Amino acid sequence: MSETRKPENKPATWQIYMVRCSDNTLYTGITVNLAKRLAEHNSESKGAKYTRARRPVELVYSEPALSRSEATKREMHIKKMTLARKMELIAEKNL
Repeated sequence: MSETRKPENKPATWQIYMVRCSDNTLYTGITVNLAKRLAEHNSESKGAKYTRARRPVELVYSEPALSRSEATKREMHIKKMTLARKMELIAEKNL
């Protein structure tokens, strides 16, 4: 009897991201699938409560993290930044 093995899964690469909402505010979150999460933010039935009333959203920043813990810590750090610092971060990434 042969044994079947599951393919080894690559560790999830976490992403910290910021989206600009239709009212020009910024929303910061984390995910392992950025494309899917952006689609959820812009869909009728999913996405964060904050972004539901502020659609459409547009990705303006993302960065990788090695673990969920690291991603969460960085997300909290970004959320505590001033708007001016967040705008600098976005500008630095888009250079």
